[in-house]
Amino acid sequence: MSTFTTADGVTLTYRDNGGSGTPLVMLHGWGQTQAMFRGQLDGLDRRVVTLDQRGHGVSEKPHHGYRIARLAQDLHEFLDHLGAAEVDLLGHSMGASVCWSYLDQRGSGRVRRFVAVDQPAAVAAVPWMSRTEQTQCGAIFDVAGLLGLGGELAGEKGDATREDFVRSMFSGEPRAELWEFVREEIRSTPAYAGVPLLFDHCAQDWRDVLPRVDVPTLVIGCDGSHVAPSSQEYIAEQIPDARLYVFPVAEADSHFPFLENPERFNAVLGEFLDATK
Repeated sequence: MSTFTTADGVTLTYRDNGGSGTPLVMLHGWGQTQAMFRGQLDGLDRRVVTLDQRGHGVSEKPHHGYRIARLAQDLHEFLDHLGAAEVDLLGHSMGASVCWSYLDQRGSGRVRRFVAVDQPAAVAAVPWMSRTEQTQCGAIFDVAGLLGLGGELAGEKGDATREDFVRSMFSGEPRAELWEFVREEIRSTPAYAGVPLLFDHCAQDWRDVLPRVDVPTLVIGCDGSHVAPSSQEYIAEQIPDARLYVFPVAEADSHFPFLENPERFNAVLGEFLDATK
């Protein structure tokens, strides 16, 4: 593993498999780690770079910067550190939000292709959204539910709440080894980092950004995820010329298709990244 330090003095840890071609930079979701991409770091025949975002994994966990805009700035500085003139960019869950924030603020001049994996356009069903808009977005919480979850995560039973929350992202019974791996990885983010970041993440609404994504894009959903596949269809419709792949339950039945079925995920991803158009 290697490290780099952000402009605000936070040391982040990353892995680079040293492969060839355009680097594929992969960003994990809330409370997760770059280790979630173990099947891609070793299984894709290309250069793959993964990053523990601030407050996650073995990266530093300061008491500041837990908002999507700051994580997008971290990504910008990380790409500078890599010296990459062009990258392929993949975000899973909250990682997709970080990518949308990056594209919103910095544009796509450095991005060759973009992959969004199982992230709603807006997570919170705020009162000024119509029912139709809430469904299109794939909103998971109402505002009261989000506040309640944050309070429980910050409380004495926060560890159990976090495990229950992540376990709900699997519709079936995960393999014992897989679930133990996930349980271990999600323990690395302290509540003082995770709770404000979750609140900021869920408060974002990316619908106005989607039509302005101007690079080839693949949207990935999963029939067995807690994120409604219809919300991924909506995102693919909003991003010009985006492609869509929804994993059927026979291939994966959770929010983590890249972990459950890395071979099939890598095949879908590789086909998109290698496409000529």
